[in-house]
Amino acid sequence: MTVAGGIPPLVLIQGPEALLAERALAQVLADIRLHQPDIEVIRRGVGQLPPGELTAQASPSLFGDAKLLVVEEADEAGEELQAELLTVIATADEDLRLVVVHRGGNRGKRVLDALKAGRARVMEAQAIKSDRDKHDFTTNEFRRAGRTIQPEAVRALVEAVGSDLAELAAACRQLIDDTTGPIEQQAVATYHGGKVEATGFRVADAAIAGDAGEALRLLRHAIGTGLDPVPIVAVLASQLRQLVKVGAAGRGRSADIARELGLAPWQVDRARRALSGWDGAALGRCIQAVAAADFDVKGGGRDPVYAVERAILTIAAARAG
Repeated sequence: MTVAGGIPPLVLIQGPEALLAERALAQVLADIRLHQPDIEVIRRGVGQLPPGELTAQASPSLFGDAKLLVVEEADEAGEELQAELLTVIATADEDLRLVVVHRGGNRGKRVLDALKAGRARVMEAQAIKSDRDKHDFTTNEFRRAGRTIQPEAVRALVEAVGSDLAELAAACRQLIDDTTGPIEQQAVATYHGGKVEATGFRVADAAIAGDAGEALRLLRHAIGTGLDPVPIVAVLASQLRQLVKVGAAGRGRSADIARELGLAPWQVDRARRALSGWDGAALGRCIQAVAAADFDVKGGGRDPVYAVERAILTIAAARAG
């Protein structure tokens, strides 16, 4: 197969993370256009390809121009479209290139197998879920831009906007565009300190440290500015589970424990510091209290704010005890 710009005629972008898939596709298009600037790009989702449409698009043009077919959402392709894809895969060359975007799962396995048998380039767009992966993603965003970010600033940024990868990437870009020099924690607090995730982590940190007054102050300020108690409870639960995991992992290098648990090393270090004064029974009681609060804030109780306050007091008292 002829390779243009290091890109073979067949490319498979595989995985559910839309941001990474879009970036991979943009890179493929840029590399191919560098060597075939006049190539015609035809980009379609499965829903835009009625029977016979892909075959028609794959047919040679009147002027013999090269074509690049991009088929997205291939994991939703029916039998007829899969058959058309198999035909295109078998005939792909320098003048008829094919990029298939597949979000995962077993549907369309024949197409995936044919692409791999045809020596397609496989580009991964796997979901970034663990805190460690988000930490690495954030660090790499700044590295790609030729910038550095302090570890504590990475932690603050992930905690503030780390629930959605696209939002996290946008937050990184804002800091890159609006600041100079190394990114410090204060810069993150200036731009993103008011986000509900950041508030939830500060509430959780204070409660787990046994400082009920500070935790309640932060909570009431958050509620007063319109933040919903549901994600705050979710952060409380997440932080307590993290303590349990790190406590159960025993001794060892932070990096090794972090890799095993899907955390960042700084999270292991923080959890180890926070575990002082805690035991398994106390953590168990607090997890039960947060579970009850979660039920209440999602409609099971009459006063969601009181439910969160009660959970915070339980946590702070358990730590103080």
